[in-house]
Amino acid sequence: MRESAIVARWTSAATQFQGLLRVVAAFLFMQPGMMKLFGYPVPMPPGTEITFPSQMFFGGVLEVVGGAMILVGLWVRPVAFVLAGEMAVAYFQFHAPGGFWPLANRGTDAVLFCFTWLYFSAAGAGAFSLDARRTG
Repeated sequence: MRESAIVARWTSAATQFQGLLRVVAAFLFMQPGMMKLFGYPVPMPPGTEITFPSQMFFGGVLEVVGGAMILVGLWVRPVAFVLAGEMAVAYFQFHAPGGFWPLANRGTDAVLFCFTWLYFSAAGAGAFSLDARRTG
């Protein structure tokens, strides 16, 4: 059975959608790290202080630096693999003790980012990336 022209055009744009997903996910991923390190775009909750060399501080560094690298598409496979691991640790250390369901334990973002970064560690950066320019 032959694909319709519109289906063929839509599926041929997969690498562009992959690049778009990478950029949007990285932009969203950087925000909690920026909050932890800089109190931006929203401040940390009252009474919460993130200091060097705490685990939360290093998590914030991974989220900002790793997120920026994924945003521009630089070394996406290894960086995404590290960030998937960070999100797995975050989920099991901070969220899972609060109950089984991610919605109840507030771990939905950690699970989704974990598997998003795991996907990019296997699939690569897609379009609009420095990796694509480097490997040409």
